[in-house]
Amino acid sequence: MITLRQVVKSYSRGGETLVVLDHLDLVVPPGQFCALMGPSGSGKSTLLNLVGGLDHADSGVVEVGGEELTNMSNDELAGWRASSVGFIFQGFNLIPVLTAIENVTLPLLLSPLSRKQRREHAEYALELVGLKDRMHHRPGQLSGGQEQRVAIARALVTDPQLILADEPTGDLDRNSADQVLGLMQRLNGEMKKTIVMVTHDPAAAAHAGMLVHLDKGKLVRIEQQTPVAAGAR
Repeated sequence: MITLRQVVKSYSRGGETLVVLDHLDLVVPPGQFCALMGPSGSGKSTLLNLVGGLDHADSGVVEVGGEELTNMSNDELAGWRASSVGFIFQGFNLIPVLTAIENVTLPLLLSPLSRKQRREHAEYALELVGLKDRMHHRPGQLSGGQEQRVAIARALVTDPQLILADEPTGDLDRNSADQVLGLMQRLNGEMKKTIVMVTHDPAAAAHAGMLVHLDKGKLVRIEQQTPVAAGAR
């Protein structure tokens, strides 16, 4: 699903060049639940942004789902993202004045689907995350765990094969986090979604089958593990 070869990404800050990813090689097979771990500044979120087509590498190859992103224009990347990737963020990124179903429908607005079809897709996505009965609630009327499940439904509504999650449980209590992680395990196991999750939390990473450890923009090690069941301590 994901192949990175000799990927370099740097930023200029205060007249200095900061290398965030340093000739990184990485392969994530299809259908994998992968957790990216490492200290702050290790390049985890930058790597996620490159894989999701939100940023360009300085050099190297970024290939996702058979598509090489390295040479795509911004417009081409936007079109690719819309059909191929679902994003889940720590801060949920829901629009407060919209209901759950309106938030979930947003990624479909530029699709050729009719209004009725968009609603049907959004209802189904909310049903998958167990929130169809909350479809008319606004974010302020939902718990943090419910907001994140709405965000997951929004990520699912276009039926992407790849889901990218940046600290998806960072703002949640342990019980809500376990529910979200259990849902992500279901998406991976039952729906065969490839998931790449950035996390600082070993308890969250324990739900993944593949751990990728980064430090100072370099790959330190890769571990394969048996994921813990949702809710296990």
